[in-house]
Parts: sequence; structure tokens; C-alpha cells
Amino acid sequence: MAEFSSTKPYMIRAIHEWCVDNQLTPHLLVEVNAQTRVPMAYVKDGEIVLNLNHSATKDLYFTNEAITFSARFSGASNNIYVPISAVKGIFARENGQGMFFEVLPEDANQIKNNDIDSPEKKEKNISSEVKKTTLKLVK
Repeated sequence: MAEFSSTKPYMIRAIHEWCVDNQLTPHLLVEVNAQTRVPMAYVKDGEIVLNLNHSATKDLYFTNEAITFSARFSGASNNIYVPISAVKGIFARENGQGMFFEVLPEDANQIKNNDIDSPEKKEKNISSEVKKTTLKLVK
């Protein structure tokens, strides 16, 4: 059976469009990791909430791998890069309606991608895969 692409980037774009169509302000909840490029001064508890309204962003661009745009923080322009894997949710500021996602640890994502063709992996569900992942220090 063929591997399908993730539905997550499609859902993010759909909720963003729904917010804009209904004159709501789309906000993105992001888990900050090594690949995420955001102003660290605004990160709290490893997360940041970003306003994705067209009036708050410049050159907003969605791909299946990442969301990129420029935004001002305290008057200073910042280039933002958010990998889709780091998105925890997208919602309307006014009513909280939206969609939230499980974010896998970075190492679990790499293990999953490296072992995608393994027959044992295909039989396991994602939640059991994450629980069994361990980190080892290799020198």
C-alpha cells in the first residue's frame, strides 16, 4: 500500500482560510524546536503563538513542509520559519475554534522517517512508537 502524505498541512491551510473568510484572526500555536525560526524573546514554556492575519504578516507562504513569513515584533522585522511538524494548533483568536495536533518529539520524527519501510514499523501505531523511543549518548 502506498504511503500517503500527511493531512496536517492541508488542515492548517483550511482552518486559516476559514478564519479569514469569517473575518476572524488566525493564530498558530508552535512548539519551538531546533528547526523553528522565531524571536526567542517571545517564547514561553517552549511555545509561541503567532498571528497569521494578513495584516500582521508579509509574504505568508504555506507549503507541506513549512510556514514562512515576515512579521514585526516590537517594531523589528523578523523572518519566521515554522516546520509543519512543530505546529501544535491553528485557531481563531476571537472564539478559540480551530484544530490542534499532536507534536512528536524531534527524535521520534527522525526515527519514524528513517525506518519507514520496516515491516515492524508498519504494524505499530504511532503512540506505541513514541512511548518506546529512547535516547542514548553516543561518543
